[in-house]
Amino acid sequence: MAEVNQVDRKVLRVLSGEALSPPPAWMMRQAGRYLPEYRATRAQAGSFLDLCYSPDFAVEVTLQPIRRFGFEASILFSDILVVPHALGQDVRFVEGEGPRLDPLHGRAEFERLRAAEDPAVFDHLAPVFETVARLRRELPAETTLLGFCGAPWTVASYMIGGRGTPDLAPARALAKADPALLDALIDRLVAVQTEYLVRQLRAGADAVQIFESHAGTLPEAGSDGADPLARWSFRPISRMIEGIRAEVPGARIIVFARGSGLDGHARVVPETGADAVGVDWAVDLAELRRRLPASTVTQGNLHPDILIEGGEALDEAVDAVLEATRGLPHIFNLGHGITPQTPVAHVERMLARLRGA
Repeated sequence: MAEVNQVDRKVLRVLSGEALSPPPAWMMRQAGRYLPEYRATRAQAGSFLDLCYSPDFAVEVTLQPIRRFGFEASILFSDILVVPHALGQDVRFVEGEGPRLDPLHGRAEFERLRAAEDPAVFDHLAPVFETVARLRRELPAETTLLGFCGAPWTVASYMIGGRGTPDLAPARALAKADPALLDALIDRLVAVQTEYLVRQLRAGADAVQIFESHAGTLPEAGSDGADPLARWSFRPISRMIEGIRAEVPGARIIVFARGSGLDGHARVVPETGADAVGVDWAVDLAELRRRLPASTVTQGNLHPDILIEGGEALDEAVDAVLEATRGLPHIFNLGHGITPQTPVAHVERMLARLRGA
């Protein structure tokens, strides 16, 4: 993990429980298609996976929003699906449609995946670690560098379904038909992604975020009555966090459990051991803050659509986040990733409003 004693990395200060005014800011998907310079680099790189696996290109697109906006944190440019790709599953990205994988229908496909301890897994991911190391050298000293991965349930759902689906029906069906197989897949993802984040931290990441993008679409409770959010999401994430901190004591970790609702968001920190809860746009941030201990760190909540709308509605939304978190440890962010149609001028207005508060 990068040395921070001589520099003022505001995001790390907040992750340690300090309330700053104004709060530090970054955006999920801040390196992306809303930026003309990203689109130009993406065209040079070729395929999306070539962009992820080329340190030259990945460093460049990660730095672009920092140069333009001066965000207090920079998040590694990559994708959650490089992990199943490293495990040996075919992964490709179809322009205009998103990721496609060869679906994992049952045990035969599972047995063909690489084992967690197979050196080829991390040989495959070596370019990601090189990108992290280069970013830490090239970023401004005060900019927090975030690594990331997907949560086991979210990654498993793509591996089983072969693509993102609204209700994750293939993964939910497997959970009902063969829960032991889903358990085995999640166990493998816990092991691989724990080591994956440890290596990102050792390469220079200051903190990491675990994206549970599909927390709102979990399998139903089994015959044992176990809580699906705990069984399939929070417990595997907790195991990851325990494993990370066993190797990197004091590692700072954010968990974003999109779609888990007000109650689910309130459970993230106590049940996973995370340092902060990422808050999606559907949650009432003021109500969540009333439910949480004052020391709990929150992040996010601004609706990406309001950033597209801009104008006074955007000003009011920024003010609402600031009011809900006044005097409390909070990292300013969106409640989901920024969308390609977002005007750059609206991002500038958002930051001007935030920084002038």
